[in-house]
Amino acid sequence: MGKIFLICILAYLAGSINFAIIFFKLAGKADPRLQYSGNAGTTNVYRQAGIIWAAVVFLLDIGRAVAVAALATYWLQAPFIPWAGFFLILGNSFPCFHGFHGGKGVANYLGFTAFVTPWSALLAAVIWLTVYGVYRIPFVASFFMVFALSIGLEFSFDWNFIAIIGASATFVLILFNHRKNILQYWKSKEQITPSE
Repeated sequence: MGKIFLICILAYLAGSINFAIIFFKLAGKADPRLQYSGNAGTTNVYRQAGIIWAAVVFLLDIGRAVAVAALATYWLQAPFIPWAGFFLILGNSFPCFHGFHGGKGVANYLGFTAFVTPWSALLAAVIWLTVYGVYRIPFVASFFMVFALSIGLEFSFDWNFIAIIGASATFVLILFNHRKNILQYWKSKEQITPSE
C-alpha cells in the first residue's frame, strides 16, 4: 500500500509541473490561462503562440506521462497502474505549483496510455482525427479519444474492477475539466434558431 501511495503522490507532483505556464513565463508572455479557454494546455497554447510552441508543450506532456507510466508499470501491481494515470491527470488539472488551475489532461492521458497499451493509444488518436475531421470541435474529439483510452486500459487489465474504477475516474475527471466547453457549446446551440 505504501508503494501505491508514493507512486500516486509522485504522479500528482509530476502532473503539477505545467510546461505551458513555465514556457510562457520564460518567453516573457502572459499567463496562457488569461486568454481564450483559460486553459494551460496544448490547444490554448496553439491559439496564443502558434504550432511550434504547442508542439513543444504537447511533446513534453507526452514525455512526462510516459515517464510516470514507466514508473507505475515497474513498481505497481497491474490493476493499480490506471490510478497512477488518474493522479497524473489530477495534478495536471489542479497543479499545486500553479494555484491549482492547470490543463485538462488529454495529452497526458494519451502519453500515459501509449506506454501501457500502445495499440489503444494509436486507435484513440485515429478516433480523435476522425471525429475532429467530421465536427471540427477539438473538445468533442477529445471526449471520444479519452473514452477509447479508458476502455483500452480496462481491456488491457482484463476488466479488473480496480483498473476499471481508476480508468473510469480519469475519464470522468477529464469530462469535468471540459465543463466550460460543454456549457459554451450548448449555449451556442440554443442561440441557433431554425429559419422560418
